[in-house]
Amino acid sequence: MPPSDMSESRYLFFIVTALTLFGLLMIGTSSMVDAARNFGDKWYYLKLQSMWTIIAFLAMIFFSRFDHRKLQKYAFGLLAVSLVLLVAVLIPGIGVKLLGARRWINIGISIQPSEITKLFSAVYFSSLLTKPGKHFQFIGVLGLICGLIMLEPDLGTTLVIIGMSMLLYFGSGGSLLHLGTFSAVGLILILLMIVVSPYRLNRLKSYMDVSHDPLGSSYQIRQALIALGSGGVFGQGLGQSKQKYTFLPETTTDSIFAVIGEELGLFGTAAILLVYLILINKGLKVAKSAKSKFSSNLAISLTAMIGFQALINISAITALVPLTGIPLTFISYGGSSLLIMLSAAGILINIARNYE
Repeated sequence: MPPSDMSESRYLFFIVTALTLFGLLMIGTSSMVDAARNFGDKWYYLKLQSMWTIIAFLAMIFFSRFDHRKLQKYAFGLLAVSLVLLVAVLIPGIGVKLLGARRWINIGISIQPSEITKLFSAVYFSSLLTKPGKHFQFIGVLGLICGLIMLEPDLGTTLVIIGMSMLLYFGSGGSLLHLGTFSAVGLILILLMIVVSPYRLNRLKSYMDVSHDPLGSSYQIRQALIALGSGGVFGQGLGQSKQKYTFLPETTTDSIFAVIGEELGLFGTAAILLVYLILINKGLKVAKSAKSKFSSNLAISLTAMIGFQALINISAITALVPLTGIPLTFISYGGSSLLIMLSAAGILINIARNYE
């Protein structure tokens, strides 16, 4: 069946599957050096991500067949679960501290409450904004969620949730005056959080001047730009990245777009950007055609969540915005992120099916 004949739901499934399988390919090529050095098995990360991919695909299939409208009844309960998890991760002995951040809970497997919160808050805000006059409740809950996530700290996820929520507020018919006020206050608070945090301030200085602290705060972005530049138009070839040989940090997660650029060049990175734009366009079409206010809101919020995360990652790695640690949607290594994003894609597919 040619793509032009596909229904929106099948088109969404095809795009998301293609991005996820491409992600497995790039995790395999970008992780070989670290995996061989740290675990004696160059396919270690690929095997783990493959396991998570199977689980995440099962979740996507489940949610693509689950009536998304039922989620509205559980919206407040999902918010409550999110808040409990965000508090629990901050408690010593429950939350796992790694690299100075407390973002994980270990219950046999590691889960990241902030990832779960992205999806659950999308459901809650989509339900809340079906009714007019809820702007104070909206901004209060959003502030509480973002405040808890910033205590971990996790600025990247906070920015995704803020971006998603503000686009949803606008798309659901919110006042431009309120939106502008909320955005201005949010920007001021983000700048304050950067100024009072030495490592975030250093990242901002590195963004303003990549020569600042070349072996410290500027190191990752400098190595990422070297990788992107050395890829040229068509790249060095799949598996031929030199930056992954201990030069570029976080090659499987935050920096995987730089490896794509080095190995597949401008052609490869432009193709990825085009696929994301098509996915966002399809998601917004689903929102426009949805049969209920909740369905439309949910399609907007899930599309925004997927799109903002990809936008922030790519913008950070290309030095368009200050560097912040956040995975590339569907592509980067990470079980929690993939599970949540494919679940979100499954719900979006179910919304599309309801009007086909």
